[in-house]
Amino acid sequence: MKCELCVYSLEACRLAAELGVPRVELCASPVDGGITPSMALIESACSIVGLDVSVMIRPRGGDFLYSDDELQLMLRDIEHARTAGATGVVFGVLTADGRVDIERTRRLVEAAHGMETTFHRAIDMTEDYEQAVTDVIATGCTRILTSGGEDKAIDGIERIARAVALAQGRVEIMAGSGVCPDNAARLAAMGVDALHFSAKRMVPSAMSYRNPRISMGGTGAVDEYALRTVDVEEVRSLTLKIPSNSPLYGENSESM
Repeated sequence: MKCELCVYSLEACRLAAELGVPRVELCASPVDGGITPSMALIESACSIVGLDVSVMIRPRGGDFLYSDDELQLMLRDIEHARTAGATGVVFGVLTADGRVDIERTRRLVEAAHGMETTFHRAIDMTEDYEQAVTDVIATGCTRILTSGGEDKAIDGIERIARAVALAQGRVEIMAGSGVCPDNAARLAAMGVDALHFSAKRMVPSAMSYRNPRISMGGTGAVDEYALRTVDVEEVRSLTLKIPSNSPLYGENSESM
């Protein structure tokens, strides 16, 4: 029952700790929507005192239908995250017809024994949202990260409320995607167990020389000279919007 900040760098992890955010979802490659970060980054993030680290276990961008080889990579990455000291892992596996892959998800949950497990927004890509919630419960996951089957959590708020009702405490429901100071209190009022947000801010690169003829991610796909960081004021403003008696606060709530 904590707030969670989605982060892509060691700097962001340190800022989260300084701001009193008790848990981060650690990812790489925001362009892909988050994939598994490097071992070095995981180890460094896990060394920050007082910060719980949930590591994204996703071998590539794109859909959530994985080959046998990709599943093996995910199992190995879970073990690497454990070795590095992560408190949790984040994943999502679907079948070709848009259902939760219960069998494979159970394998990942079993591999992560002793760590918290989050089934991420792959659930929002399922054909039957309510059945998907029930299926995730059957896998033994700790929590579900969801926007209620919509692009933004505030637009899927009715489904999120339904997910809370279906969960009946058997799995935590964490609302995420587009969570901001303007909607945090309304989402919290749905009875969710946590809020997940990014509070991203783009800052210009310190590079003085810039080659205009090349884009490393493909023309127009990536701006190499805009770097992602955390908007400190947005985090502070967002946490102030959550009622003081909300279960969303962790042990460090006073510093929030």
